[in-house]
Amino acid sequence: MQLGMIGLGRMGGNIVRRLMQRGHQAVVHDRAEAAVAALAGEGAVGASSLADLVQKLQAPRAVWVMLPAGAATEDTVMQLGDLLSPGDIIIDGGNSFWRDDIRRAGLLREKGVHYVDVGTSGGVWGLERGYCMMIGGDREAVDHLDPIFAALAPGLGDIPRTPGRDGRDPRVEQGYLHAGPNGAGHFVKMIHNGIEYGMMQAYAEGFDILKSADAPVRPDNERFSFDLADIAEVWRRGSVVSSWLLDLTADALAGDGKLDGFSGYVDDSGEGRWTIQAAIEQATPAEVLTAALYTRFRSRQEHTFAEKMLSAMRKGFGGHVEAPGKPSASDNAAVSRNGGDSA
Repeated sequence: MQLGMIGLGRMGGNIVRRLMQRGHQAVVHDRAEAAVAALAGEGAVGASSLADLVQKLQAPRAVWVMLPAGAATEDTVMQLGDLLSPGDIIIDGGNSFWRDDIRRAGLLREKGVHYVDVGTSGGVWGLERGYCMMIGGDREAVDHLDPIFAALAPGLGDIPRTPGRDGRDPRVEQGYLHAGPNGAGHFVKMIHNGIEYGMMQAYAEGFDILKSADAPVRPDNERFSFDLADIAEVWRRGSVVSSWLLDLTADALAGDGKLDGFSGYVDDSGEGRWTIQAAIEQATPAEVLTAALYTRFRSRQEHTFAEKMLSAMRKGFGGHVEAPGKPSASDNAAVSRNGGDSA
């Protein structure tokens, strides 16, 4: 199948590579000419502009936008809406706000153009591991794109199958879900990232307590000097708290036990804020997720070992490099309305 890709950053470029490895064709565009040239050298077709990309695609066209949420995505989607024809499909695979999806889909529907929102998780490891996708849109468009989603998804792998799933959508076990109409995909991804905040905070606080177990406030016979890298490693082996986030934590601690290479300044992508906003609108208690978000705010004023651990995990799954005093380039613009965690 043929796909157009706009935005060739850490995730967009690797999505194209994974698709080409599985026999699909790609037409690519990015403001950075070097990124286009690099993928063209690997077998993609380069495009010099949005109009050029549309011209090089065969109808019905499918164009995936993988840009920072907010103005960059908004402008690109609206421009594509004027360039594409009825029956074509626009995919937003970034971390857009779900209400923006509903609005855009309505505007594009008037032109006969389908819009599909795809919450995409996999970070910088997606090329190798595959991408977990949470998809919103009308069934006709989603089913048409199934070969793309199937190629990008991780597949069954070695994860044990869940008993009692007979008769359910088999695509879910492959790692992608048609969550519902427009906005549903990014809503599910928003909650995914909110949960991620809480999980990361739990690990960070736990390891901070372990690190401080030799504090002078304890009697000498109650003080412990723990090897945090070894604790992280043993927890990976059969523990109920094992996870990919713990894998990344173990990797970071093995390379830098004191995490001196991390500032402890932790950005938030916007998805955590939207999660709490949804909880407030629905009067749904979310104590842990709210506390995790506020901890990120506090990290910009004072930095603890726990915050260094959060930074280490973010770098591990998404390549985020924290820049004290300003949002990191990987967080893709203003956090109040723009999602950026490529998790």
